[in-house]
Amino acid sequence: MERTNDSTLKEFVLIGLSAQPKLQTVFFFLILWMYLMILLGNGVLISVIIYDSHLHTPMYFFLCNLSFLDICYTSSSIPLILASFLAAKKRIFFSGCMVQMFISFAMGATKCMLLGTMVLDRYVAICYPLRYPVIMSKGAYMAMAFGSWITGLVDSVVQTALAMQLPFCANNVINHFVCEILAILKLACADISVNVISMTGSNLIVLVIPLLVIATSYIFIVATILRIPSTEGKHKAFSTCSAHLTVVVIFYGTIFFMYAKPESKASIDSGKEDIIEALISLFYEVMTPMINPLNYSLRNKDVKAAVKNILCKEIFSDGK
Repeated sequence: MERTNDSTLKEFVLIGLSAQPKLQTVFFFLILWMYLMILLGNGVLISVIIYDSHLHTPMYFFLCNLSFLDICYTSSSIPLILASFLAAKKRIFFSGCMVQMFISFAMGATKCMLLGTMVLDRYVAICYPLRYPVIMSKGAYMAMAFGSWITGLVDSVVQTALAMQLPFCANNVINHFVCEILAILKLACADISVNVISMTGSNLIVLVIPLLVIATSYIFIVATILRIPSTEGKHKAFSTCSAHLTVVVIFYGTIFFMYAKPESKASIDSGKEDIIEALISLFYEVMTPMINPLNYSLRNKDVKAAVKNILCKEIFSDGK
């Protein structure tokens, strides 16, 4: 690869799985199928929540935001991933790479914050049921969702702006499927300590703090549920949290592996480690958005009832 500098760098090259062409073909159809399921599942969930007035509650408002976020998140990266599978080396303009990185990072950070706000809703509903309508008013839950989006967008602006200022004078080959920020930092030929410090602060705000909120909230939630006298009451209370807890475990388990400890480029061994990180990144990019609508719909009687009502109305209207 020819040496270049930050003034002449025009594009990056995405490697992905170019060394395994057979895997590329399998992954192309697998990821394409999963992406279609993501669009269908989350699209249906959003439509059901908007259509059924019984679901116009804080919990489903947050869930609608989560589904919309998952669609935006995957749409910012999966088309690029699919394109990289069709070519031995996928070239992407520097500006396009930065835009894709900004959107993906913003959606990921927003999702972390949103999962934290969702558990607060369940905490109030279970621990303070009588005060729930007052505490979780429309103004309150809309402000919580808005705050999650703003935090994610601002965080992404900061990280993307810092990355754009780095010089890339060694090579422009990214050992990843997409323009992922840690993969970009590894290519910089300057000191990235400012970026590492900034990423550490970002991790604290959008990863550690929401996770602490989630863990603390669930401690109080479980303690409250155990005090419920009836078994049916306990089961109903646990069922309202199980879907959210499943998403948290899957999402945070993979994303913490990627971002909890930003490493300097000097400590990274290129090759298999980069591919493993890329595959793990791909896992959380497509698996959790695909699982979310199934997780919330199959475990939720209200959503299933709303879907049945919509289908029945459609059948009867067609019959007329």
